[in-house]
Amino acid sequence: MSILGKIFTWWDGATVGTLLNSWRTGTQVGEDGLGNRYFRSRDGKRRWVLYKGSNDASRVPPEWHGWLHGTFDELPADILPAPRAWEKDATANLTGSLGAYRPAGALERGGRRAAATGDYEAWRPGAE
Repeated sequence: MSILGKIFTWWDGATVGTLLNSWRTGTQVGEDGLGNRYFRSRDGKRRWVLYKGSNDASRVPPEWHGWLHGTFDELPADILPAPRAWEKDATANLTGSLGAYRPAGALERGGRRAAATGDYEAWRPGAE
């Protein structure tokens, strides 16, 4: 991105002003698995994130979200237990993309589904 783009855009990464402010008044306290960097003001009153890539708040993991909003004061690495072996990393919501789930019978898969097996009996009022 050009220097003019950095000066005037906020939706694709941090602006020059935010970068300078982070360097001048803040200290970096951590980084998440996505490459987002987290800062705290020197007096401890403000907290913010510099996104790696586009500015999308849904890319902040839950543990850092809690820290950003003051739910807890300790850094996530200091208070959270180690991840369990059975835990998986979060995945993006693929709805509306080519990777979305499409069950048998979906129009994108030809619109045909398996024939009914006869194990369904319709409800009729009054029949017991």
